[in-house]
Amino acid sequence: MKTFHLTHPHKLLSEKLPKTAASIGFFDGIHKGHQKVIQTAIDYAKKHEMESAVITFHPHPSAILQPNRSEVKYITPLKQKQEILQRMDVDRLYVITFNHELSSLTPQEFIEEFIVGLHIHHLVAGFDFTFGHKGAGNMENIGSMTNNRFTYTTVQKVKNSKEKVSSTKIRKLLKEGNIPKVNHLLGRRLTTSGKVIGGERRGRDLGFPTANVSIDSDTMLPKKGIYAVKAIYKNITYEAIASLGVNPTFTPDSNDLKLEVHILDFEKEIYGEEITLEWYKFIRDEENFPSVDDLIRAMEKDEKEVRKLFQTTS
Repeated sequence: MKTFHLTHPHKLLSEKLPKTAASIGFFDGIHKGHQKVIQTAIDYAKKHEMESAVITFHPHPSAILQPNRSEVKYITPLKQKQEILQRMDVDRLYVITFNHELSSLTPQEFIEEFIVGLHIHHLVAGFDFTFGHKGAGNMENIGSMTNNRFTYTTVQKVKNSKEKVSSTKIRKLLKEGNIPKVNHLLGRRLTTSGKVIGGERRGRDLGFPTANVSIDSDTMLPKKGIYAVKAIYKNITYEAIASLGVNPTFTPDSNDLKLEVHILDFEKEIYGEEITLEWYKFIRDEENFPSVDDLIRAMEKDEKEVRKLFQTTS
């Protein structure tokens, strides 16, 4: 997959680009609804012997248009989004920088530069996709802007038990710690990747050595607590327990969120290495235990529960 980072006005020449069928949207999470939009473009491209493309944006529009809002968190940060699209066999990825200049384009100007200007012959978008200044362009009025230069398909909402599959719903479920439902709406396991960094090494002293995973600050994580996860290291998958929180037993006044992973039956030193976590289930809330012994007993119970979970799901 070829990736192109574009800023208005971009300098690509349409006559030097291949005929393309493209899906367009922000696609945070690349959930089941997004997958249907993207796959529709891929299928169209194959049928008509074109290249397939995804047109997306970064950062999220709210980060620019609502500057007083707290930092935007992504279900799938850009790097992970690229990896997922690569696995879907998308040929080309256009990442358009969202800024005030882009947001001021009229719908027609946006079409001319980023659809016609990218040699898009067929465009696929969800029913709720909007474009141009104040979202004035949409999939209902786009027909008046094509001038017969490209065709388009509107993908209707994908529902799960009569409920629309959406990034907003997944964000809500993450805040609740409802990992099984998150995974169901994503159509795959929620994953988080990061580098193992040095920590306080308290886990080792307690008999539960942990890998402290550094996560990009713009990554959307579940609510604080203990989770059953699987850790993927050098393409090998291990059962593990993740602790997401501030270690209140040792640092009750801390607001420094940490992701620590105890990999079961694993003794390697992996500082500086990349690992990926697959999230399976919320086990319990983070607690401030009255003593270290109470903490150890809770961790022993967590390990038994996680091992039992993976015995029944493997």
